[in-house]
Amino acid sequence: MSTSPIATHRLRIISIVMFLVLLLPGGLPARIRYLQGKVTSVKDGDTIEILQHRKAYRIRLNGIDCPEKRQAYGMQAKQFTAKLCFGKTVSAKVYNQDRYKRYVADIILPNGSVLNKELLRAGLAWHYKHYSKDKVLAALEEEAKAKKAGLWADKAPVPPWKYRRH
Repeated sequence: MSTSPIATHRLRIISIVMFLVLLLPGGLPARIRYLQGKVTSVKDGDTIEILQHRKAYRIRLNGIDCPEKRQAYGMQAKQFTAKLCFGKTVSAKVYNQDRYKRYVADIILPNGSVLNKELLRAGLAWHYKHYSKDKVLAALEEEAKAKKAGLWADKAPVPPWKYRRH
């Protein structure tokens, strides 16, 4: 699928604005940085790789946790992520690196939506409250629960952090 001219224009504008903000003294905290590149790999629902200037960056989506691939809804989360971003140019608002050296980021899709939020909205992720106090993410999870979207259709879905312990 090709990107529409409007989406390409939006992405270009976002990139220019991010570049200018980074140039402004005191504009953003030093720990936040932006990457932009083509998504070359979808590892699972909440982990992707983007290629920027011939360098691959592994990105862990900020504030959410998708089911593991072998867990119920894990493959659906991976497929959903791939459908929205694989092969497309995205922007990543990077906050930090995790203990596995992945960049923790919000992924801005070509249409301007945020992948992290789309996964919650579809009921294919949990708001990872241990690492995030974001009220928008919490509200999106509650909306998905109320609609019984995705994994919330199950009576007692097992969060991935509990699944990983066993």
